[in-house]
Amino acid sequence: MPILIQVVLIAVVLTAGIYDLRYRRIPNWLNLSGIILGLGINTLLFEGHGLEEASLGLLCALAVYVPLYLIRGMGAGDVKLMAAVGAIAGPANWLGIFIATAFFGGFVALVIVAVKKRFHQTCLNLILILVELSRCRLPAQRDSRLDIHNSEALRIPHGALIATGSIAFLLFSAVA
Repeated sequence: MPILIQVVLIAVVLTAGIYDLRYRRIPNWLNLSGIILGLGINTLLFEGHGLEEASLGLLCALAVYVPLYLIRGMGAGDVKLMAAVGAIAGPANWLGIFIATAFFGGFVALVIVAVKKRFHQTCLNLILILVELSRCRLPAQRDSRLDIHNSEALRIPHGALIATGSIAFLLFSAVA
């Protein structure tokens, strides 16, 4: 990944991560700027192939994150931020960032569940989610606590996790 793209990626995800930690939301202007910069810089550097890769990265992110949004497990800002990351990084790098983000997210989720002493409830919630999804039903309709917007839901600022996953991926790529 060229240094210019790395700098843009770091700037976008750090800004989003800090904003998400502070205000618990990620602004549309930042997500849209990230998407435009990703498409534009990749096109500038790699012409038609760059636009194709940036578009494919954006689509990969949407393919994974939109379903999470639709079942009310993810906020719209997180979806749009990951789409911007896909547009900046391209599909192959996006996959690595996604895996790193999922790893850090899982770790943070386990810590929060342990600290809040909600292991039993979390296991029950996971079973309920799987049962409802297997029946093609929205889990949040069965239990409103499974809606990310519910005040009782355990929420994690996913923008900060995307920033952590992105930076970890770049650091790992630099030494690997």
